[in-house]
Amino acid sequence: MLVDSHCHLDRIDLKPYGGNLDLAVQAATERGVSKMLCIGIDLGNAPTVVAIAERFPQIYASVGVHPLDISDEICSIQTLTELANHPKVVAIGETGLDYYYSSERKVDQQWSFAQHLQVSASCGKPTIVHTRDAREDTLAIIAEHGSPDVGGVLHCFTESWEMAEAAIEMGYYISFSGIITFKNAEELREVVRRVPIERLLVETDSPYLAPVPYRGKKNEPKYVVEVAECVADLKGLSYQDVLQHTTQNFERLFPLTK
Repeated sequence: MLVDSHCHLDRIDLKPYGGNLDLAVQAATERGVSKMLCIGIDLGNAPTVVAIAERFPQIYASVGVHPLDISDEICSIQTLTELANHPKVVAIGETGLDYYYSSERKVDQQWSFAQHLQVSASCGKPTIVHTRDAREDTLAIIAEHGSPDVGGVLHCFTESWEMAEAAIEMGYYISFSGIITFKNAEELREVVRRVPIERLLVETDSPYLAPVPYRGKKNEPKYVVEVAECVADLKGLSYQDVLQHTTQNFERLFPLTK
């Protein structure tokens, strides 16, 4: 039993499956991937990710606005709350801060992030956080607006151990993607070694960031196996131990998926 805790099923390449999402999901299931969390990135794709979750009992959805997808009109708390009320929606996001690609809209990103955290706290559904080149502000906004009882996850983590440790202390989990298999990711692999297995998740972030040996190809949920295998190797654990812990962590963070 393995969980892909972050994937974009509305964006994966379905050409190898004749355009059939059912076959892509089946391919993941055949490799032991029993649950997937399909991520919302803006108001436009919220109905799509929810519809996918409705079709498959093992797939869940999140709703939110990615920091790089903020329009001129920032999503309101009321709109987010209405979207979050769907029974297959288990998380808010992805949201967060990205100063690497969009430093000119810092204020808008910060405001949107705070809105998401407030909805997360009020509806009791955890926050999925994207963060890049914004360590101090990300942690500060979580501390001010987030709920330690609800928590969340820093997804596709590429930052420092110090940031991971601070987030864990605020009730957050740390999720790693196929980046940890890349040759130039030794510093990140050291973070994997230090993050407690009880606070660790695995993901594909598909269709992006396919792990070695599939780097350069379109990513998909079945490749989360390679991420879990890398975690097992780095932490000196058996593959089955990683499966068990990451699945339990996922269900603990997102209790509606049990």
